[in-house]
Amino acid sequence: MATEITVPQLGESVTEGTIAEWLKQPGDAVAVDEPIVSLETDKVAVEVPSPVAGVIEELRAEVGDTVEVGAVLATVSEGGAPAAKGDEANRDQGAGEPGGGKKGAEPAKAKDADSGQAAYGNHDEGTGEGNQTLSPAVRRAVLEYGVDPSSIKGTGKDGRLTKEDVIAAAQSKEGGNKGDSASPAPSPSSTPATVSSGERREERVKMTRMRQTIAKRLKGAQDNAALLTTFNDVDMSAVMEARGKYKDLFAKKHDIKLGFMGFFAKAACLALKDVPAANAYIEGDEIVYHDYVDISVAVSAPNGLVVPVIRDADKKGFAQIEKDIADFGARAKDGTLTMEDMKGGTFTISNGGVFGSLMSTPIINPPQSAVLGLHRIEDRPVAIDGKVEIRPMMYIALSYDHRLIDGREAVTALKIMKEAIEDPTRMLIDL
Repeated sequence: MATEITVPQLGESVTEGTIAEWLKQPGDAVAVDEPIVSLETDKVAVEVPSPVAGVIEELRAEVGDTVEVGAVLATVSEGGAPAAKGDEANRDQGAGEPGGGKKGAEPAKAKDADSGQAAYGNHDEGTGEGNQTLSPAVRRAVLEYGVDPSSIKGTGKDGRLTKEDVIAAAQSKEGGNKGDSASPAPSPSSTPATVSSGERREERVKMTRMRQTIAKRLKGAQDNAALLTTFNDVDMSAVMEARGKYKDLFAKKHDIKLGFMGFFAKAACLALKDVPAANAYIEGDEIVYHDYVDISVAVSAPNGLVVPVIRDADKKGFAQIEKDIADFGARAKDGTLTMEDMKGGTFTISNGGVFGSLMSTPIINPPQSAVLGLHRIEDRPVAIDGKVEIRPMMYIALSYDHRLIDGREAVTALKIMKEAIEDPTRMLIDL
């Protein structure tokens, strides 16, 4: 008996998604609730599980296809025995020959050739596990860094490779070669194909649905809002001293590290309370104000930037804010964030400093009217009481919609945040 697996409800107002990656191929065994395919929507990647245990019988869509809610993705033969490895190999080898296999059973690499997604699944993995399908981002990293994906242990969901795994493996390989000039040359089977001198290559990869949505929203923000950015710099000495003094006690009590984002989130809550326009948005000819603060935190995910929301940040303590951020970061990497995680948000904080950014002009996250940009901390000479001292300084930027927020309000909001970070006691006594 064959069971159809269909596209589930993907969230409010979301009616379709794009096939990003098949996690199972025809002939593969699947357990109840085991994911078989990853779908990309406008905001998140959603894994679709099998409702029954059995064997994948047929795939009804290709990587890159757009599928609507309710459409049939695949069929599962309930209770069927998984194919033996030898049988799998024979099936794959004969897929291109007359009678060599049923529709949908061709090798993964050939199947994905036109979609821009390569699958390294028809050879034995270093772990001895089954097929390993690489996402476009991972595939590009494999080609760029020239590493063998079968030799890398994946840290993603269900042991799948992430782009970060490939980069770490390449750096480890590079460091090992520098430290041991006598190390043996890699075997021919694991050596990437070399490009002859002077040859130039191009690769055309279709934009993911998430990247297309990011592009439209950011361009829409520029087209529709009167964007302006104001800057300030912050002496991080007090926050760094507080972290150094209490980080061990904080971690012991709350089981989470005390980071910088908790301080900036609470500082932003103070500023938004005094400058409510920065926590509002324009809808038609009306201004919608909020008496709560839901902070969208920009998080880097394998498929692009996502902005999960810390709900009621103004009512939460440092520990809960840090736990929320850590949870978002882990789930963004695993691809398990949901539509609900990113719904709403009244103000955004983006931390480019983790990537080394010194200064930037962030773009607002519509329909929000303001975004705070954080940057790297570096020692700089500053004048303190008439004397030059070296202090850990950070540039901060507030981009805002000038249709709603006046320059005086924007500067005031940023100044409140600066004062709160330089004197954290203000956050305790609500100044």
